[in-house]
Amino acid sequence: MSYHGPAGVEGTPVRVHLTGRWEPVDGRFHWGGRIEPEPRMAHLLRSGRRDVELRIADRVRAARLSEVDPWGGVRITGVGDAPWPPVADLSSAPGLTEE
Repeated sequence: MSYHGPAGVEGTPVRVHLTGRWEPVDGRFHWGGRIEPEPRMAHLLRSGRRDVELRIADRVRAARLSEVDPWGGVRITGVGDAPWPPVADLSSAPGLTEE
């Protein structure tokens, strides 16, 4: 499953591209992806901030910023419940896809 669409990171509106998977080694759901280029996100990361909150609709999840890519996007990861709506809400959630 994946999500491509609007989100918020620390109060900044962004667009994200996220995927997730169950990790059999630790038995938890790992998700991550990329925040499209947004100068405030790169600045946040370069200023030393790594731990952030990701918001998609009414779902808020702890996340971690890890690196700025050559195009200015920022890698974001998390562990636990997916930050996007559950699969049952696929028809009503723009940007949510099943892969």
